[in-house]
Amino acid sequence: MLTLYYSKGTSAIAPHILLEEVGADYAVHEVPIAKGAHQEPAYLEINPKARVPALMTPNGVITENPAILTYIAATHPQAHLLPDTPFERAQADALNAYICATMHVAFAHLQRGARWADGEQAHAAMKAKVADNIADCASVIEAHHLKGPWAMGDHYTICDAYLTLPPRWMAKVGVDLAAYPKLKAHHEAMLHRPATLAVMAIHGL
Repeated sequence: MLTLYYSKGTSAIAPHILLEEVGADYAVHEVPIAKGAHQEPAYLEINPKARVPALMTPNGVITENPAILTYIAATHPQAHLLPDTPFERAQADALNAYICATMHVAFAHLQRGARWADGEQAHAAMKAKVADNIADCASVIEAHHLKGPWAMGDHYTICDAYLTLPPRWMAKVGVDLAAYPKLKAHHEAMLHRPATLAVMAIHGL
């Protein structure tokens, strides 16, 4: 049994979708960030980083989306969600790392500026750059990471669950998804998958 610790509408959507895709035996435990549950001692014992998602496995806790997504796919090989060759695997890792370390961080500057600087002026300056930075990230993914119809080409992989997040961030900062035809087509395709629809309903989206 796996347990996904999540907060509704967060990046935990990605591993949640993948758990559904592979037909995993899992439970969910909500950690409402808006209520400060991620800072409570009980959750800090699960993830001292005070972030979601976290995945409890029979061997312990895994944090960070790229690691969680890879674990889910690797422990459910019948779903064939990991690329076959070392080069394709590295390409998938590169895309997931970019979403995690660059695009998500750019989006976090919208509301989490206190992580990087003190003072309202600094926070306002960071917020002012978010839309441009998110647009730049979307351009990189559109031009260099989407082979189509899925991220890695003809076969759905771990990257596709993670790519449900960029269109959400784009919408929140006013970046028009229609300006990125590959991302738009991917987003629409994801919304036709039962796993995505089931998770979106749980998250109230």
